[in-house]
Amino acid sequence: MDNRTYAVVDLETTGHSPSRGDRIIQIAIVFIENGTITRQYARFVNPEREIPPFIQQLTAITDKEVLSAPSFEKIAQEVSDMLQGTVFVAHNTDFDLSFLQSEFKRCNVAGWSGKKIDTVELSKILFPSSSSYRLQDLAEDLDIELPAAHRADDDAKATANLLLTALSKLRTLPEETLNLLHRRSFSLRSDISTLIYEALKHVRTSVSGGKLPLFRGIPYRNVPKPTGFVAARFAYPTKDEEKIELLKKGYSSFEYRKSQLSFMDAIWETLSSHSEIVAEVPTGVGKTVGYLLPAAIRSYQTGKPVVISTFTNHLVDQILEDEVKRIRKILGIDCTATVLKGKEQYISLGKFEELLRITDESYDETFTIMQILVWLTDTETGDVNELNVSGGGQLFVDRIRKRNNRLREDERVADYHQRVMDACSHSNLIITNHSMLLSDVNREQKIFHDFSGLIIDEAHQFIHTAANSNETVFSYMNWKYVMGQLGSDAVGQLLHQMMKLHRKFGNYGNQVFGKLALSYEQFTTVFDDVAALLSNHRPQMKGSQQGNRVVFGLEELVGKDSLFSTMAEKMNGYIENVQIISSRLEVHRDKMSPKEQAFLSEWEYWVRELQIKAGEWVEIFLDDEKRNFTIWIEKDKRSLPGSLTVVKSPVEGSAITREFMQSLKDEKIGIIWTSATMTINQDERFVSRQLGIAESVPVLTFEAPAHFYDNAGIFIIDDMPSIQHVSQSEYIEAVADAVVQTVFATGGRLFVLFTSQDMLRKTYELILESELLKDYALIAQGVSSGSRMKLLKSFRQFEKSILFGTNSFWEGVDVPGEALSAVIIVRLPFSSPDEVVFKARAARLAASGSNPFTDLSLPEAILRFRQGFGRLIRSSGDRGYFIILDRRIDTKSYGKRFLNALPSVPVHKVSLEHMVNELEDCYNK
Repeated sequence: MDNRTYAVVDLETTGHSPSRGDRIIQIAIVFIENGTITRQYARFVNPEREIPPFIQQLTAITDKEVLSAPSFEKIAQEVSDMLQGTVFVAHNTDFDLSFLQSEFKRCNVAGWSGKKIDTVELSKILFPSSSSYRLQDLAEDLDIELPAAHRADDDAKATANLLLTALSKLRTLPEETLNLLHRRSFSLRSDISTLIYEALKHVRTSVSGGKLPLFRGIPYRNVPKPTGFVAARFAYPTKDEEKIELLKKGYSSFEYRKSQLSFMDAIWETLSSHSEIVAEVPTGVGKTVGYLLPAAIRSYQTGKPVVISTFTNHLVDQILEDEVKRIRKILGIDCTATVLKGKEQYISLGKFEELLRITDESYDETFTIMQILVWLTDTETGDVNELNVSGGGQLFVDRIRKRNNRLREDERVADYHQRVMDACSHSNLIITNHSMLLSDVNREQKIFHDFSGLIIDEAHQFIHTAANSNETVFSYMNWKYVMGQLGSDAVGQLLHQMMKLHRKFGNYGNQVFGKLALSYEQFTTVFDDVAALLSNHRPQMKGSQQGNRVVFGLEELVGKDSLFSTMAEKMNGYIENVQIISSRLEVHRDKMSPKEQAFLSEWEYWVRELQIKAGEWVEIFLDDEKRNFTIWIEKDKRSLPGSLTVVKSPVEGSAITREFMQSLKDEKIGIIWTSATMTINQDERFVSRQLGIAESVPVLTFEAPAHFYDNAGIFIIDDMPSIQHVSQSEYIEAVADAVVQTVFATGGRLFVLFTSQDMLRKTYELILESELLKDYALIAQGVSSGSRMKLLKSFRQFEKSILFGTNSFWEGVDVPGEALSAVIIVRLPFSSPDEVVFKARAARLAASGSNPFTDLSLPEAILRFRQGFGRLIRSSGDRGYFIILDRRIDTKSYGKRFLNALPSVPVHKVSLEHMVNELEDCYNK
């Protein structure tokens, strides 16, 4: 450790702006010398103004607590003197340091000067897989004590320990990694370069620690190859008592569920007899363990893996991290499991090393490279989804994804995707996602073969994945990005580098670049014409606009095929000129330096990307075979042409799933389709039919334990206005009022589920503007920043929180226990009749003599409704209420079908006031 003194500072304030009168209410400083915390300073500060209620809730610091404390003017000199000559450290120096400097200036006290360390910036580099860089999240991940977040004394000490943890991590990194980090560290926003240099000096003189293998000078963690397949003579427990004894080993508080044991038997029978079933298994049965246990035993007996497929990569990881561990505990055997994702999920070390040679790095690129260099010393999978990078960093990550299976000799040893593929043959369980499974149909070399069973979980989503896997998408922003990589001849850009190489190795003159510039201008001109056409077009259908979002079918652009053809022609002409440069320089590759070779490889990479775009253009805009597809344009009026997206999607996915099933005909395996929602009352084969599953395949349903929903209730609010008889703004006001009153009664912890992003946003904004819930955390999908999982994590972390969700929050979201007290359904989840794919499917049904409402719209809405209810009760100890604001459930004949689809739970049809009184009584008890 160096001999500098680090002053770790944390402030609690009345707000973010000292210039508007915000003041410090608590300050804490922790001093670190020679790697040890030596002293601490903490004071409450009287802001001489009221502390806002939200800040009081956040910090637990009240007006009374600071009443007798000194104002900052009285301690400013003391604080300034302590900080002189120290390295200033804070978790977000942009806030703490700037606020403190502003206060020093106001008090006519000398400001601080010197080096600063931002532990947010440092943590992002050294812990690149952390899901969040908030102090309390890092403290939880790194086992750092933090008794009370948002109290300056506790936060400062936790930040000090975070700094010490980071410094320890730095010293574990290989010398080669530290060299690569140090080279880039001077462009960081805080003085982290000094920390890296100190670690580098330490590592150079240290004799301890092992070396990591190098890929072209880059250290990476090497994972030993799998030793072999776990096979054992493990008999399936046929008696219930035997199953119970096994399951008890995996649960600290085991709960007997007869339906889980029956489900296990059905899985075992299907796998053993190479047959096929559809199984509906609701929350409360224990579905995942119910199929994993017989699958693992089947794998032991046959010596072949069982394949488990689920909807998303997040669910894939969840099965491995949670449930497979439980199976190992139950069986007492190291059940081997491999997560397999598409090759583009894994890093290409060859591409990464290539970019290190040539990238003229922006801050985001530099930062992301540093994160990746550290991550490579830790990751066992090479899955780039482990990285938590900025938006700008994501563009860099996308460039280093593995795109093809062609590998150079030195890449074979260090290829993460190939390593995972090799591990599959040594695994009892292969866990993958629906998209990966479906894409096996088009692979020359099948990945999924010679296995002993297939279990498709979240099977109701398989049909959507099948349709999405056959989609082609045009994104204006993505096209402009690719075009810009090849088209800019500014100094330092790729085209400029290619011109230099051409002059050095070609001696062909500049005529080819003249042709290239002309063809690029023609190509971009017609591209801009197409963008203007799509931006300016006004849709014919009234219902095609929701707020600023506009959607319309491509068929509305009658007579524009010639423009689309001209675009393809000019694009191909440009690509021909681009390829001339590639071919002329490729013959000189052996004479080039490594950096020059990297420039040529980068050029060829973007040429391939543009060729892919050319194929997509023809497929979307010029393909005559459109009968089985629908094509639509989406745009946001606030950001044109940037928001333009054109999507070509199959009308039905069942043909794709049937093709997939046909590809399995030579595999003698049992196949299980399972989900919490596989049936609809009055039509138990609705989902099976969509999936193309044969009528002869039995559909089995397993009920949750009778007591599982004892603490659940359903409220239908009968004095809500009918949305069909009032304006949207009136309905939104009523929804906002219902949400606010429910929050007051329950104390928050609410999901509010919408079917329209526009209605969600307007309701959220109305509640926000009213300030009635200013003491609550309001989190809104599509408004608040972050992914679905990040929004969900924020919801869980705040005791008083409300989450406004649409689409993806209706299902696949798990919030057990008291973290969720109620789910509010704003409208019954019917698909919009103007939604393009739905409209095409409905038209096809109508043409065949079917009723689009009863045969498509209603059953799909009921499925979504059931999924929404499934968010509420995740374990038998949960308590919660399902609140329905849409009066159609009571006034329409089909309403009973929605209610009949739910478990047997008491239904109360009451006024909003009556419901609020009941909830208050319940929560007061």
